[in-house]
Amino acid sequence: MTTLADLTTLRVGGPVGRLVDAATEEELVATVAAADEAGEPVLVLGGGSNLLAADEGFDGVVVRDTRAEIAVESQDACGGAALWVSAGMPWDDVVLRAVAEGWAGIEALSGIPGSTGATPVQNVGAYGQEVGDVVAMVRTWDRQERRVRTLAHGELGLGYRTSVLKRSLARDGRWYPTPRYVVLQVMFQMRLASLSEPIRYPELARALDVEVGDRVDSAEVRAAVLALRAGKGMVLDGADHDTWSAGSFFTNPVLPEDAPLPDGAPRFDAGPGLVKTSAAWLIQAAGFQKGFAVPGGGAASLSTKHVLALTNRGDATAAALIELARTVRDGVREAFGITLVPEPVLLGVDL
Repeated sequence: MTTLADLTTLRVGGPVGRLVDAATEEELVATVAAADEAGEPVLVLGGGSNLLAADEGFDGVVVRDTRAEIAVESQDACGGAALWVSAGMPWDDVVLRAVAEGWAGIEALSGIPGSTGATPVQNVGAYGQEVGDVVAMVRTWDRQERRVRTLAHGELGLGYRTSVLKRSLARDGRWYPTPRYVVLQVMFQMRLASLSEPIRYPELARALDVEVGDRVDSAEVRAAVLALRAGKGMVLDGADHDTWSAGSFFTNPVLPEDAPLPDGAPRFDAGPGLVKTSAAWLIQAAGFQKGFAVPGGGAASLSTKHVLALTNRGDATAAALIELARTVRDGVREAFGITLVPEPVLLGVDL
């Protein structure tokens, strides 16, 4: 019997109704379309690195895209590299290929687990880069209109950890708590260069011993990012329970620029009239330290390396992880009046 614990990096979650590993786009679309037609719940799953699933499991069909394909459409000095990547392609394999080929723009996104199809959904970002900077188009199966649709960059509504690809499905006058769009392929447009995009993140600049705004060999950026992520338990390692997580559990709060922030809290420009602060800073300032666990919470605890990650120390339950998340969220809200928002998808559980 397959469980969601078998399919996710948090390694929690109960049994699934059935599992389909789709080897072709046609099989992927047909499986989702048939389940929708039959009223069967559907979960399209990539690497399972951004999901906290209920202990009761998922009584529906879980579909995984097993394709791992990169097709270079064009590559020249004027237009850069344009490539289509199948949704099931492991994301870090794309970054590795980009660095080897001299496609600049995603080198700082090294080491992020999961599949390529998930990256524009969340507009994945790290160390000063966002995947939205290089996404040109996304081919999707539109479950509402029941057809293949290609969405251009301007139609994707890319923002901080969000996009239109996260919108719920509306059909037959009802709303469904599942995404409307199933990502089939992503087109990336990247500059041809051996040097990275300008380094934007101070921590990465310090690791590289350069100034913010400098360009560095992309391979050096990748190596530095992998080292930084490993130091925070953010590179998957089955022997390291700090990596039994869904990555950063809370997004960094984006607030009105005049919102009161505690003394010392980081402030970053987040667009007109907005400021972004650090969820990790708020969590620590509210009194939660690395390794914090709720009494009686079993194997659920904050990472011993990074307070923004909730981890499974061996046999944690979804219920225990949710209780830990609530404790942290409520503690930050009580201390600072700021409500943290979870980043992972919560399946069958409520925060």
